[in-house]
Amino acid sequence: MGWPVHKIKSMGIRGALTCLLVAALAHGPAAHAKDSKPAKTAVSKAKAGAGSAKSTAATRKASSKVSSKVSSKVTRTVAARPVPSRSIGHLAGLQQAEDPLDLKSSVALVIDQDTDEVLLSKNPEVVLPIASITKLMTALVVTEARLPMDEMLTVAQADVDATAAGGARSRLRVGTSLSRNEMLHLALMSSENRAAHVLGRTYPGGIDSFVAAMNVKAGLLGMSDTRYVEPTGLSSDNQSSAQDLARLVRAASEHPIIRDLSTSSDAVVPVGRRQVQFRTTNGLVRNPEWDIGLQKTGYISAAGRCLVMQTQLAGRKLIMVLLDSAGKYSRIGDAERIRKWLATAPFVPSAVAAPVSSPVRMGPAVVPVALPGASAPQAPASVPAVAPALAPALLPAAPVADQPR
Repeated sequence: MGWPVHKIKSMGIRGALTCLLVAALAHGPAAHAKDSKPAKTAVSKAKAGAGSAKSTAATRKASSKVSSKVSSKVTRTVAARPVPSRSIGHLAGLQQAEDPLDLKSSVALVIDQDTDEVLLSKNPEVVLPIASITKLMTALVVTEARLPMDEMLTVAQADVDATAAGGARSRLRVGTSLSRNEMLHLALMSSENRAAHVLGRTYPGGIDSFVAAMNVKAGLLGMSDTRYVEPTGLSSDNQSSAQDLARLVRAASEHPIIRDLSTSSDAVVPVGRRQVQFRTTNGLVRNPEWDIGLQKTGYISAAGRCLVMQTQLAGRKLIMVLLDSAGKYSRIGDAERIRKWLATAPFVPSAVAAPVSSPVRMGPAVVPVALPGASAPQAPASVPAVAPALAPALLPAAPVADQPR
C-alpha cells in the first residue's frame, strides 16, 4: 500500500512506520485465521452431516437386514405348517350319505340295547379305523382275564417307543408305577396311550398274546368286520364297523368296572413326586342332561373323531356309535342332535334303519383272526373306492336340531 510523500513528511518516518505496522497487522494471519473459522466450521458441519448421513444409512441398512431376516423367518415358519390330513372316510366321500339329522359323522348307528331296534343308521356296515375306541376292547380283555387290579405296573421304555408314532403325548414318564386299576382308569377316561400299552405288555405272554386275545374276543362277540393289531388305537390298522362296535359296547357295559372308570370325570394319580390330575376326553360326561353308562372317544387323522356310548335317552337304554366326524367338536354336536331328536320323535320300529348289506371296507382289507378250529374268512377281492350312500327313511315330522358352527 502506498503512502503520499507529503503525509510521510508530516507524520515523520516513525509515524509512517507505525501506520504501516498497524495496517499489516490488520490484514495479516490473525485476520485470515478469523475469516477462516466460518469456513472451517462449515466444513466441520458438512463432515458431521456426512457422518450423520452415513450413520443413518447404516442404521437403515441394519434395520432392513433385521426386517428381512424376521420376514424370512416368519415366511419359513408359515410355510412349514403341516396341512391336516383328511380321514379315510372323508377321502371316500362317506359324509355325503344322506341322513335325517344332517350329521357331520360319516358313520352313525343308534340301537335299543334291550330290543335291538335300530333307530338311526348311516353307513353302519362300513369298516374304518377306530382309533382309541380300541381301548374298550383292551379294557374288556384285561377285565375278563381276572388279573389282580391292585398289582403295580411300571411304564417302561418299550411303552414309550410303541406309542411315539403320530406325536401322541403322555404324562406317564418311564418309571411311573401305578396299579393295574389306575392304568385301566387312565386308558378309559383320558385315553392314555402308554397306560393302555402297559396293560397289554403286562398281560400273560406279552403284547402279542394280548393282541391275539383281543381278536379272539372280537370273534366270540360276532365282530366279523373287526381286526386289532395293537392295544392303543394309534394304528390305523385297528378297524371295525359301527355294527361290530355296538356289540362291543353291549359286552363291555356288562362289567361295572368298565362302566365306572369310563364315565369318571377326573382322577388324580401319583407321577413321580407329584400328584397329576387327568380328565375325561368326553365333555358329555359332565353334562347333567346326559345319563351315560359307558363311553369311549377316539381320534387319529385316518379315523377322524369317534365316539361310542351306552346311554339312557327317551326312556330307553341306547347304544350310540359315531365314527369319522369332521371337526374337533362335531361328534359332540352330532350326539346332541340325536339326543334332542330322540326326545321328540315318535318312533316306529326300524323307521330310520338303512338296510344292512355285506361289509364295505375302506383302506386295507380286514381279515378277522379265526378262532381255534374255525376257518379264516376270506378278504374281499377288491375294495370299492367309495362306499354306496345309504339314505335312511325320514321319521314323520322329525325335527332337525340346529347345526353348530
